[in-house]
Amino acid sequence: MKTQIIEFLMLDIIFLAAINIYAQNSIDDFKKGELIYQNSLASKADVDDWIMEGTGVIDFKDGWMYMYSPNEEFHHVFWCPKDFPGSFIAEWEVQNQKTDAGLCIIFFSAKGNNGEDIFDPSFPKRDGTFSQYTKSKYFNNYHISYYANGRDDPGREISHLRKNSGFHLVQEKEPGIPVKSTAIHKMTLIKDGARIVMFVDERKIIDWTDDGKKYGPVLDGGKIGFRQMKWTHFRYRNFKVWAIKNYKDEKK
Repeated sequence: MKTQIIEFLMLDIIFLAAINIYAQNSIDDFKKGELIYQNSLASKADVDDWIMEGTGVIDFKDGWMYMYSPNEEFHHVFWCPKDFPGSFIAEWEVQNQKTDAGLCIIFFSAKGNNGEDIFDPSFPKRDGTFSQYTKSKYFNNYHISYYANGRDDPGREISHLRKNSGFHLVQEKEPGIPVKSTAIHKMTLIKDGARIVMFVDERKIIDWTDDGKKYGPVLDGGKIGFRQMKWTHFRYRNFKVWAIKNYKDEKK
């Protein structure tokens, strides 16, 4: 009898824990802790320490950072130099400047296989070629395509979450930014340990938990980078990253 009671209690605990996790369906369910990083992206001085890979160009006007490749020459990635923890909430605003074609990706948790910085001098230099980021022998990351309207796959719109190295598609479910939208959109990326959630404005487009088994261990902290395919012309502003406030923090 005691054994059955214990089993029921354990099931109740597991059930309540599952409810607590998956009840977090809106941005407001995730509480911001300490502000780790903020950058208005309003001027060249704001990104002097950022690193561009590929033929991307950045211009600044009216408090926005514009990013594109002249004459659609090639793809590019613009990296924030800071290493972020394994749990965070990131926000930024974007607006499409050319709706005929483009693809925007956010890389995160980018770190060397043995904990190295992704700019370790022993690593080969990168030039925006996609496989250098998704099938690297040197570092791992997650990435989400949140605007998908490439000339090679027009009108896809569905957001993809992949785990790298390996280019493993782990979730494709909801559309990202509408392909013809010229509105300003607020992006929110949440990494809460193994769980990854992303919102376009207040609409959830990704919600996946890494089991740490199928495609290797859960990736922890690392760098964040903005990638665009060569056809893309977006503008960005107000990039901010917070720690996540957990229940224990709230009780202090």
